[in-house]
Amino acid sequence: MDRNLLGSLLGSLLATLLGLSGLGTVGFIFSANSTTPPGKPSPDWRLLDPITYENLTIFPVVSSTDRDTAAFLTLDEGLASGQVVVREQGSEGMARDRDGRDGVIRPTYSTGASVNQLVLINHSKRPLLLLAGELVSGGKQDRIIGKDRVVPVGADPLPLDVFCVEHGRWSAGAAFSNANTIVHNSVREQAAFENDQGKVWTAVRGGSTAKSSPRSSAGADAYAPPVLAGSIISSTIAHDAPTESYQKIYESRSVRSSADNYVEEIERRFARATSGLKGERVVGVIVAYGSEVAWSDIFASSNLFHQYWKKLLRSYVVESLARPGYREVASRGDASEFLRNPNGRVQEETEPGVYRWRQVNQGRLSLIELDALDPTVLTLHRLLIHRTS
Repeated sequence: MDRNLLGSLLGSLLATLLGLSGLGTVGFIFSANSTTPPGKPSPDWRLLDPITYENLTIFPVVSSTDRDTAAFLTLDEGLASGQVVVREQGSEGMARDRDGRDGVIRPTYSTGASVNQLVLINHSKRPLLLLAGELVSGGKQDRIIGKDRVVPVGADPLPLDVFCVEHGRWSAGAAFSNANTIVHNSVREQAAFENDQGKVWTAVRGGSTAKSSPRSSAGADAYAPPVLAGSIISSTIAHDAPTESYQKIYESRSVRSSADNYVEEIERRFARATSGLKGERVVGVIVAYGSEVAWSDIFASSNLFHQYWKKLLRSYVVESLARPGYREVASRGDASEFLRNPNGRVQEETEPGVYRWRQVNQGRLSLIELDALDPTVLTLHRLLIHRTS
């Protein structure tokens, strides 16, 4: 039997057995030497004309198919309403009664607090959607979600993989709260794709992990040094963020003065470019810095996209400020390639009946897709990037 087919069959059989075992939340990863078919993940996706400001270009992605995602809760909604609770590992009050009701009895995890793991309970009546790079502030350190996933209704307290984005603090703080923030691309990449705490800290301190390109042949006017150069970030840390808190660095007065006007201008142009659509709705964006198409976030519905849009836009702007200001504009053809699936080794993680996460790498292109499995299979979020390392 073909080795790829055998690997796929074994993985499917294992998923079925685990799902029948009644063990609850089970995660596993397997790799198969197979490829995903290139092109056309959705025949309904279409690019609108690009929106360009300074060194940032955004291509809106629209679709004639708008799936119903109202059943899903976002992290910002859950934390703001108190329906989602995040605590340090080992905290009291993170267990459930045997009959499944929320309780406040014993610590579920007694190993003590951990830099790279928190505990989460979804109290709501909706499955919770988590995206890699979403920030929760408080506890002993601010953290970001390490991986896209879905947390089902009524799940046991969940050990949640996270990355620290506050290097200089390990002390009791306020309860974890919603920060309405998703970290910018360079930091998010180190968490979602590199899975490396040290690289996350380096990206927080350094701004962008993208390698500088040679100056444009168009001349010096086509180039400007980063607004958020390393020296500026270092100065901000020294004066405003001694614990190297991501939120304090990138929400500081010096950063906000540059970012806020930038965000408002892109928002205005984006709203104008996407108004008047007939039979289509915006479900995502493809992002370029200078002439390099670098990033895309596409969702199952326009509703999900708009719930994340403002904090995603700010993350794109912060990344653009941390990169040199090349004035070249990415081509529509290059952006269209980001609607295709890369070919490469497939890595999957599944919680039977809840979600499936998969990653495909081809050279420096990396794809992550998150599928909800209940009540039907639905790709909630698709992230494709051109990695900086």
